Amino acid sequence: MVYRRTHQVVKRLAARRSAILAAARDAAADGGITAVQIAPVAIRANVAAGTVYRYFPSKADLISELIADVSRDELAAIRRAADAAPGPSSALAAAVTTVAVHVLSQRKLAWGILAEPVDVDVTASRLASRREIAGEIAARIDAAVRAGHLPAQDTSLAATALLGALRESLVGPLAPDNLDDPARLRDAVQTVTLLALRAVGVMDARARGLVVQAVLPANAGGRTNNRNSDIALTQQSAK
Repeated sequence: MVYRRTHQVVKRLAARRSAILAAARDAAADGGITAVQIAPVAIRANVAAGTVYRYFPSKADLISELIADVSRDELAAIRRAADAAPGPSSALAAAVTTVAVHVLSQRKLAWGILAEPVDVDVTASRLASRREIAGEIAARIDAAVRAGHLPAQDTSLAATALLGALRESLVGPLAPDNLDDPARLRDAVQTVTLLALRAVGVMDARARGLVVQAVLPANAGGRTNNRNSDIALTQQSAK
């Protein structure tokens, strides 16, 4: 007789897997990607180390899935913000701002996902994450081009360049180190959004009008416990 898992068993297994991923995320947010080790993550998740291995056969598998999980959350937030905007140009501004806010909300985690050296190979997951986020930004640029709001351009290349500029300027080695102050953080988000809009061809006056006012998390720049919290954005222009 073939054993079939009951609904409750499936739910319990899924909850345990989610708890392990949440523990890995907390570890990375606190200490970077190198802090994601099987034993400490097991302690955080209140499970045995063997249980972690049951869900993730190796540390590389755990970190790779963490990268994918964080990227899914970021992509969903970008789409929510952009889809709520009144037009394609404001949708692009909302998408760019959301990327910036997510990066700044957990800088250690963001750097770990992007480029922090790690002793296992997670290259494929990192590339997949970049492609997904860049693809979403490219789609927003393309929509603005089709609407006649932006000049014709290689939208894929433009999106890749914007994403690289955003992340390098906010969490790379040359990023400012004074962004724990909410006012400075908000200024940084608006500055990079304005730069991005200008770069793809939005005229300066209109770009300034499209810059969104981000309502940042209360603990932006540090650890965020609510991994699914929305980022509220208020448009200054409905263009």
